[in-house]
Amino acid sequence: MSTSMVCGFCSTGCALTVQLKDGQAVSLTPTPGYPVNRGMACPKGWEALTPLRAPDRATTPLLRNARGRLEPVGWDVALRTFTSRFQAIQAKHGKHSVAFLSTGQIVSEEMAFLGALAKHGMGMLHGDGNTRQCMATSVVAYKESFGFDAPPYTYRDLEESDVVVLVGSNLCIAHPILWERLARNPHHPAIVAIDPRKTETAMAASVHYALQPKSDLVLFTGLAALLIDKGWIDEAYVNAHTVGFQALRAHVREFSVERVCATTRLSAGQLHALAETIHHGKRVSFWWTMGVNQSHEGVRTAQALINLALITGNLGRPGTGANSITGQCNAMGSRLFSNTASLFGGRSFSNDQQRLDVARILDVPVDRIPQKNSLAYDQIVESILAGKIRGLWIVATNPAHSWINQVDFHEILGRLDFLVVQDMYASTETAQRAHLVLPAAGWGEKEGTFINSERRIGVVKQVARAPGLALSDFRIFQLVAEAWGCGEMFRRWRDPEAVFRILCELSEGQPCDFSGIRDYAMLERAGGIQWPLPKDAPPPASERRLFEDGRFHHPDGKARLIFEKPRPLPEATCARYPFTLLSGRGSSSQWHTQTRTGKSAVLARLHPREIYLEINPGDARRLGIAPNEWVMVVSRRAEIRARAFLTHAVAPGQVFVPMHYADANRLTFSAFDPHSRQPSYKACAVTLRRLDGP
Repeated sequence: MSTSMVCGFCSTGCALTVQLKDGQAVSLTPTPGYPVNRGMACPKGWEALTPLRAPDRATTPLLRNARGRLEPVGWDVALRTFTSRFQAIQAKHGKHSVAFLSTGQIVSEEMAFLGALAKHGMGMLHGDGNTRQCMATSVVAYKESFGFDAPPYTYRDLEESDVVVLVGSNLCIAHPILWERLARNPHHPAIVAIDPRKTETAMAASVHYALQPKSDLVLFTGLAALLIDKGWIDEAYVNAHTVGFQALRAHVREFSVERVCATTRLSAGQLHALAETIHHGKRVSFWWTMGVNQSHEGVRTAQALINLALITGNLGRPGTGANSITGQCNAMGSRLFSNTASLFGGRSFSNDQQRLDVARILDVPVDRIPQKNSLAYDQIVESILAGKIRGLWIVATNPAHSWINQVDFHEILGRLDFLVVQDMYASTETAQRAHLVLPAAGWGEKEGTFINSERRIGVVKQVARAPGLALSDFRIFQLVAEAWGCGEMFRRWRDPEAVFRILCELSEGQPCDFSGIRDYAMLERAGGIQWPLPKDAPPPASERRLFEDGRFHHPDGKARLIFEKPRPLPEATCARYPFTLLSGRGSSSQWHTQTRTGKSAVLARLHPREIYLEINPGDARRLGIAPNEWVMVVSRRAEIRARAFLTHAVAPGQVFVPMHYADANRLTFSAFDPHSRQPSYKACAVTLRRLDGP
């Protein structure tokens, strides 16, 4: 027997066919014909079952004893402790003194349950997700520009473009299946890679523009100026479908070719060539990932790309779009249904009518729904430091590895009165700091839905039993609700598919409306379904893009052209710290903090075991650093050891460390985009010091 379901690693949303024996998964293969991956899988997908069998799985609740050690306890003790400790903190310091940090790694039904339980049942105001680390920039950019968080594309656009502009995106490594789809484009597109580092994607592209780190906003603003000045824009589209063009025209006049070249270190010839490539393209698509999102001015950079698509009329047609590729498997589900940055279904906590609508659908008193937004992730951390938040519940994420400026974060976690970590593994850096660990099931051990980058809702199934006393996050939330005393509020939330029907209700009438999806079986038969799909809509096409009619989600139906003056890097290089440290994906075989991919011996053989630093050979010669030599990488916050890898992939004055290694975020600088509160992981100032002799 076999069954097919969506992979639980990245946001591509591939389908995997799992072979079963006696109801348990024994092997898997990529699903032929699924509209996302079409029978392909990346190394992580082939190894998706391996993390479930890891020896360090959390198999029982663990409670820190008087000697400071985590010891096994039963679920009854764990739930009593959870409830009594958090309620005591709230009684002493106020309801808002307890918060949660969620994830893009669990199914939408569990995300919604956690958000409703914490905010409507337990009285919390503050809760955010680790999608703040990867997708907040694009969420805000789309909301402000389009009127809703609505990625407009379908993956087929990669196969239909004649110009593909990839910005801060190492598609070959981070999203290899999408690169495969681009490679199948029959139009032999011009592939433009814009990235400070000569990544694997840049090496395979038609042309690589190696701009200075974080000069991309200047580049795209200057590019808009050049296109407008030459008349290479779609005036009819601009007039019919956008607001703010005259203000944009006035703004970009300040960005002369000379200014852009001085800031980006690109030549005038390169800038003109890029403008001509876009002008001559009939179907131009702009794609970005973390190189844009994880920036101190990421929102305005993403909107500069959106502006380019709008003013050239490259939106809503095949092979076009301003397209943000998501990071985590269910970041899109988190964006719509985690009840963190927005009220369910992309609504606003501050809109009284929308609060009433949600209260009616969920059958809860409207005064149980907060009237204002939660603090963002970094602000929750700052509130812990200030003593305002004293209890924290972390679910399916490992911030003691992944959060920016990790040294400070570890110290801040130590200030909490009570820290609960709910995870598959008791061995993560975060779980090891917890007062209470709740053992959770992983992907493949529970059911629900994910929403991928192109808005496709796909099904996850249970094909294995969770080990020991571990439970699905869904079941844990049910038990917490009963122990807390608010179980009656969630009587309708009896199982994941029942909650999916609630999510369908919550989506109805919203731009993300998928009330036309009846059940999981319908999703499975269709090979996943992209939202929107309202009630009574005809059967959808397999792949659909948004805004084909030129109508956006603002009241007047028009997109907004939004811009702002660039700001300098928060931490620039200097004589003492002369190198810019870049970070990012290092291997297609690893995933984020390696919490799961690190369990696979196969994947471990596909990337270096030891942390390494990419350095330009010229810089290495000047410093006397030999290949594979240990060097000390020093920032204003910490110093780490790394192996030197000499490569022309990084320009002189820049170095690169992959994000998968635990030490990487000891170096990074706590800077945040002011609009999205997303951390700026991609650039900070460091110096290098040799450790070995010649």
